[in-house]
Amino acid sequence: MRAPWQKTTSQPVGSTLRLDLDQPDLFKGQPIATGAPLMVAIDRLDEDRDNPRTEFPAHELEELAADITERGILQPIVVETLDLDGRCLIRFGAKRFRAARLAGLTEVPVTISWRQRDAYDQVAENLKRHALSPLDMARFIRGRIDAGESNAAIAKRLAIDQTTLAHHLSLLSLPPVLEEALASGRCTSPRTLHELSKLHSEEPERVAELVASDRPITRDAVAAARNTASAPVDVGCAASSAPSRRDQLSRMIRRTEALCERLDASIARVLKTGAAQIAADDLAALRRRVADLASRLG
Repeated sequence: MRAPWQKTTSQPVGSTLRLDLDQPDLFKGQPIATGAPLMVAIDRLDEDRDNPRTEFPAHELEELAADITERGILQPIVVETLDLDGRCLIRFGAKRFRAARLAGLTEVPVTISWRQRDAYDQVAENLKRHALSPLDMARFIRGRIDAGESNAAIAKRLAIDQTTLAHHLSLLSLPPVLEEALASGRCTSPRTLHELSKLHSEEPERVAELVASDRPITRDAVAAARNTASAPVDVGCAASSAPSRRDQLSRMIRRTEALCERLDASIARVLKTGAAQIAADDLAALRRRVADLASRLG
């Protein structure tokens, strides 16, 4: 004999069932016998007081809430077996639950877990959940732009602002020293790397010094390096303390070398994208331009 709560399982696989929790006596504390997510009123869910995750940064919840508003909850919240009062205890998905409330949802998709609770399950679930790397995100954005989507449309779909989108895109054109810093994990913040890249075009030696040091690479560290680089010369100092012509020339050479590094990286990306797809005239013009720049050195 089919249980009362199985009356809707004839729906197509993958569909979402709506669960009427106003009749808790139908379930008698047993798990729902279906693999389909169930839509449950959000005020029926309770957070686990033993959840090892206790920190929920406001900006992360706001970003997730914006994403949920855009496309809904993509992964159902996992809950304990229903009790006789029709309430659910959250096993996995407390952050999604909080963000859903922030987004104004009145019901959320859940799946019922029937396995015995283990104190280590929630820790393991959080440790193994890795976010998309900034570079992977940058490549995804570039792919969507190449497919013809606008920056505004991509930012809306990703629930991020266009400035953040631009910071991610800048990861694809970093100078070698910053590419290494990103790859090694010295700095993974798209915004900080974007600001470092701008500073590198003016003061490559200061950026190289910061990356090579043991100091944390933060926005404050970048600002300090920029302020040091732009500090005005005290006109009251002796003439001997002013930068010599040789020093000025040395700095210009270093800046030119930094620009050459960026040009080299840009050419490498063009060729990697597909040299065979570049028109012969465009490729010849680019070669002439590079050769002309080299000839100016004599």
